[in-house]
Amino acid sequence: MLGIAAFPYTQEAFHLADAVLQTQIDARTPEFQSNTRRMVDLLTKIKNEEEQIQQGGGDKAIESQHKKKRFTARERIEHLLDPEYSFFELGIYAAQGMYEEWGGAPAAGVVTGLGRIHGRLAMVIANDATVKAGAFFPMTAKKVIRAQNIALENHIPTIYLVDSAGVFLPLQEDVFPDTDDFGRVFRNNAVMSAQGIPQITAVMGMCVAGGAYLPVMCDHVLMTEGSGLFLAGPALVQAAIGQQASAEELGGAQMHAQISGTVDFREVDDSSCLRRIRFLAGQMGARPAAPFSHTQAEPPSYPPEEIYGIYSPDPVRQYDMREIIARIVDGSVFEEYRAEYGETVLCGYARIGGWAVGIVANQKKHARTMAPGTGQKRMEFGGVIYAASAEKAARFIMDCNQNLVPLVFLHDVNGFMVGREAEWSGIIRAGAKMVNVVANSVVPKITVICGGSFGAGHYAMCGKAYDPRFVFAWPTTRYAVMSGESAASTLVEIRARQLEREGHKLSAAEKRNLLESVRGSYERQMDVRYAAARLWVDAIIDPAETRDALIWALDAAALNPETREFRTGVLQT
Repeated sequence: MLGIAAFPYTQEAFHLADAVLQTQIDARTPEFQSNTRRMVDLLTKIKNEEEQIQQGGGDKAIESQHKKKRFTARERIEHLLDPEYSFFELGIYAAQGMYEEWGGAPAAGVVTGLGRIHGRLAMVIANDATVKAGAFFPMTAKKVIRAQNIALENHIPTIYLVDSAGVFLPLQEDVFPDTDDFGRVFRNNAVMSAQGIPQITAVMGMCVAGGAYLPVMCDHVLMTEGSGLFLAGPALVQAAIGQQASAEELGGAQMHAQISGTVDFREVDDSSCLRRIRFLAGQMGARPAAPFSHTQAEPPSYPPEEIYGIYSPDPVRQYDMREIIARIVDGSVFEEYRAEYGETVLCGYARIGGWAVGIVANQKKHARTMAPGTGQKRMEFGGVIYAASAEKAARFIMDCNQNLVPLVFLHDVNGFMVGREAEWSGIIRAGAKMVNVVANSVVPKITVICGGSFGAGHYAMCGKAYDPRFVFAWPTTRYAVMSGESAASTLVEIRARQLEREGHKLSAAEKRNLLESVRGSYERQMDVRYAAARLWVDAIIDPAETRDALIWALDAAALNPETREFRTGVLQT
């Protein structure tokens, strides 16, 4: 009889070995290669569009900025951040395809994202003066507020590089008064300061009207020569009170440094100013860390680029979400929770970049199971949430909250199951339980939308309305109340009945044309770029860089040590 000491594996080692995901992928198959080509084509289109967006107002506007001896917003960020780390841009597609009657507003005229200064994580918000002089469009305000909200939730030090003419006046009614408009920016400045989240502002161009409050509500204020900081410019002052004064007299760097005492540091140019910011950021002390488990990171066992061939955007094709997870998590180790129950939702523990996480993912493979009570064999369709799947996910999410484990949601969901059997199984009750638990979850939640994210399934899988710290999306993302085909058919049927009540019966050709028109409009709205333009997602990411994006998000979430008590509302049991 073997003694314990003679047994070659500890219980822990056994479980770890058992949890290492083994791939079944053959990269030589036509389907794998077809999927890869399709994903690469999509990524190429996205990358090309992003490069165009990064040009801001174009070559002439960039040249004009340089003639003023100023860097562009992206050049400033490049000089500010540690060169050995990349800049993780957020919201690059904001306002894409919008405001075309005004010449457009690439990236909403402001650049936001995460970077590192002396190794420390920071949120950067930089006005792009090449886009309408950095004026605030409605989406500009919303993008700045989204960046601030991320900084607030995760306690990220924030740096503002200000170069803005203020509100874009032709659209002032959509920028000025509401809760998620321009004024919220200054409110957030005050709240962040009260919570001890460091904020540094550099005025590196114009900063006028209400926007002038932003710098002075931050901890440190810097200003470069030739910049202007005033509530009203020379023309407005003359019109309002008849006083004549130059921009330098009203609000130049020397005046604010020597007379008003508004700025802490007067800098000769952009380079000097950015060096000073780096110095100040380097002086910041460390704050208490979050209580989440962290160990030495290790890479996945399989190349992340294989995700291109594994994922299928065809809604009738199956793929195994475990193969995706194996290319994201440390060591491809995934300790699956209730693996044989509620199989259309995968739940389990893993590490990403050394951070312990709980993963909730839609499984796209069909599952054979037994109907409760009857023992009758049945098929459960991949990508659909059944009552058992929802019950399992709800319990798993509660466990993660109990044990302070951040949550990662991987979406490719058609919605909840419908029909008589589903209703009899209590699908509404089970779904409500899952939604309740997601809504009340207190650990950081990070959402990655891989494919479809439809209907109430979008909510249950922590859609944006459920306060994920970050929402990332693959180029294959498509989400709406229902799929495009179903929605188009439903809308056409409603329209046909309405016309019939008015005495007009649609011919087959008219019905077909209407169907194509509705389908085209609906499909356009389901495109991930449409969502990104409206900030429904924070970034469109390369699937092969999903792990990197999640590490950025987890590193950010770990800056906030506060976790409130976990409580749910009444659960329908």
